[in-house]
Amino acid sequence: MSDSQRFPVAAHALAYLAHKGAYGPAQAVPSAILAASVPTNPVVIRRVTGLLARAGLIETRSGASGGAWLLRRPETIRLDEVLKAVHGCAHLGSPPAGAKGCPVGEHIPRQVARALIAADRAAGEALSRITIADLLADNPPSLAGFALPVAAGK
Repeated sequence: MSDSQRFPVAAHALAYLAHKGAYGPAQAVPSAILAASVPTNPVVIRRVTGLLARAGLIETRSGASGGAWLLRRPETIRLDEVLKAVHGCAHLGSPPAGAKGCPVGEHIPRQVARALIAADRAAGEALSRITIADLLADNPPSLAGFALPVAAGK
């Protein structure tokens, strides 16, 4: 799975666990069920849930009665934590090295790198104000004023 997909898959999985009330082993949701909701392959879900478990956001159990469940309430799980848990970033790319001897080529990579750091920081700050519970709500204040792109709102 690409780095850019781990975060949305993780957020989706956590929201699904919250929606299903999976707060203990008795309510564990199998990876096949989570995968069907995303939709993706159960192996992808197991990789992501492994990262979320290492971060202390969920617990997992393997086997026929296995699955995943939340260790915290959805209103306490911030999306910046989820992003860090799956080793994601709001990474917009890397500046090219630039051509030696070119005044622009020698200057721009540093400036673009600084701009990317600023964007990453801003994304992290924005995600720190959004919780898994917000993803399940119809109109949470944390997402007020953000319109969906036309293609995403189908």
